[in-house]
Amino acid sequence: MGSDPLAFDAPVPDGGYAWWYLDALSEDGRHGLTAIVFIGSVFSPYYAWAQQRGRGRALDHCAVNLALYAGPDAGAPRGWTMTERGAGAVRQGRDALVIGPSEIAWDGEWLCLRVRERTAPWGRRIEGEIRVRPQALHATDYPLDAAGRHRWTPIAPVARVQVALDAPALRWQGRAYLDSNRGDRPIAQDLQRWDWSRAAIGREGCAVFYDATRRDGSHAQWALRFGGTGAVHRVAEPPPMSGLPRSAWGLRRRARADAGAPLRLHQPLEDGPFYARSVLRTRLLGWPADAIHETVDLDRWQRPLVQAMLPFRMPRRA
Repeated sequence: MGSDPLAFDAPVPDGGYAWWYLDALSEDGRHGLTAIVFIGSVFSPYYAWAQQRGRGRALDHCAVNLALYAGPDAGAPRGWTMTERGAGAVRQGRDALVIGPSEIAWDGEWLCLRVRERTAPWGRRIEGEIRVRPQALHATDYPLDAAGRHRWTPIAPVARVQVALDAPALRWQGRAYLDSNRGDRPIAQDLQRWDWSRAAIGREGCAVFYDATRRDGSHAQWALRFGGTGAVHRVAEPPPMSGLPRSAWGLRRRARADAGAPLRLHQPLEDGPFYARSVLRTRLLGWPADAIHETVDLDRWQRPLVQAMLPFRMPRRA
């Protein structure tokens, strides 16, 4: 078992990181979101440049990232925000973390993300509240490297979400997923890439697949099935990996699906030079599933040109 994954005051070493990740889809399939709260913003060019100068203090590089998605015919607002802030704009407590004008807090029943941010580069407001109620909590850490320097904790794979935004005006509910990652040093030192996906299966289940390639050529593979009452099982024989079309930036992508099942790219969500996120439509563990899938290529992330492009979407307010 790991430490309390919702304790926001746990120390993060210099050069290391902690992030809390949330994704959700509405019941009608018209809306979706991802939110990531970072201490030691792991994909920040400012953090990478500070580490190169020997100044990589995690608390000096914190951010709240929120992406709003809409189905192809939903006509709903979209948005993306991620502003990095320094230690002077950060307040840590056991049950709450404040980063600039935004806050994430846990009251023992609901996790609440209160957001007051602006999109980049256009400066449109994103303000409101996202509330997540886990059906069960998990504190087990799953190592991503052989030394255990990088750890993944699926906190609440089965959860409910309530979205109430004032800007843009948006109200919806649905199923949600919550996890966290922690690392003791820069993630690209030990990992090369990963494909990750999660899918709601059945009425109250969730399947999660994490396939990472390490720098030494070995692999981390986690295939887990969660129930709504808190049960968790290793999937003894994970579904096979299948290729997906390359992203618009040419990223190679793979995902798991039941043998013989169709695997369709249902909706692209985000497409960047080193990562891509999308909704896949397939079958998993015998169930029809819409899976949120992510590919991250850390070799791409380390390229100086890629890092130089990121401040356009990721401003810093120290």
